[in-house]
Amino acid sequence: MAKKCPLLKKACIEHDCQWYTNVMGKHPQTEETINNWGCAVEWLPVLLIENAQQARQTGASIDSFRNEMVKDNQKQLEVYTQRLQHESD
Repeated sequence: MAKKCPLLKKACIEHDCQWYTNVMGKHPQTEETINNWGCAVEWLPVLLIENAQQARQTGASIDSFRNEMVKDNQKQLEVYTQRLQHESD
């Protein structure tokens, strides 16, 4: 028996449906390689998990970059302050 369409509540029409999509990549939870055709509505939970993971990684990268910039700015401020003190002496 064919899968039931979550939108039409009828048998899936597969390649005749615009929601029938090929997804390639790695499963975000199992790291298993994926290259499957399926309904975009069925893929939505997996893709949302992947999107959340990518957003977390992006946030972590931004935090790391920010921390490095704060350190660098602090060093520059110290050098500038020392130079000003040296010039005033």
